[in-house]
Order: sequence, then structure tokens, then C-alpha cells
Amino acid sequence: MASIKDIVFDSPHPASSARFWAQALDDYEIAPYDEEELTRLRSVGINDPEDDPTVLLVGTDGRLPRIFFQLVPENKRAKNRIHLDLSTTDAAAEVKRLCALGATVQAEREDWITMQDPDGNEFCVMRS
Repeated sequence: MASIKDIVFDSPHPASSARFWAQALDDYEIAPYDEEELTRLRSVGINDPEDDPTVLLVGTDGRLPRIFFQLVPENKRAKNRIHLDLSTTDAAAEVKRLCALGATVQAEREDWITMQDPDGNEFCVMRS
């Protein structure tokens, strides 16, 4: 049997995408850059983690799945075939907070609000 280790997002700028989702989600943070990782990045010509083509979000308690952002050259072209549903106790306040972080409202339904992250990836905020 398999289990989910990572959810992977394609991104034009992984560091920015990771920052948005680290702020959007409870209990997730950007994986720390230790000296070994910084050395690895420098070995491939990357001197600043802001330019890292692969940025990882980890659960603060070590839980899975991790959320991984990878650099891709092309822009998003179509509707997502998979998306995240976020739960909250106050959907209106959460939508407002997420918009302040750079998300946009795409559509409102009875039970959820469809939004887009700054890269255009759809996700939903559930009303209940």
C-alpha cells in the first residue's frame, strides 16, 4: 500500500509560493535551510534560498503530507484537476485574510468559496 508523502505544486517562483502557503495553513512552515542544504544549493550555482527551484513546507509536528513547490517554466494553462479544501470556523474572515496574503476569490457557492493562490492554483474554503 502507498501513502501520500508530498503534495507538489508547480510554480513560477517556489519561494514566494511556499511563503503564501506557510502563512495560509496552520502548522506548516518552510523547511529550514541547514548548512548542508545551503552547500548543496551553492554547488549548483544557487547562492540565495530565494532562488531555490524546490522549496518544501513541512508540518511543524512532522506530520505528512509535506507540501513541495517546484520551479516550472510554463504558466498554468487550465483548471486544476486536483485542489485543496481548507476548513475554518469563520469562512468570511478566512477569505479576507487569504485575500490580504495575495489570494483571489474566483466563485462563491453555498457550501464553499473557490479561490486562487497567487500562482492561479484553485483551492476552496469550506463554509461549514
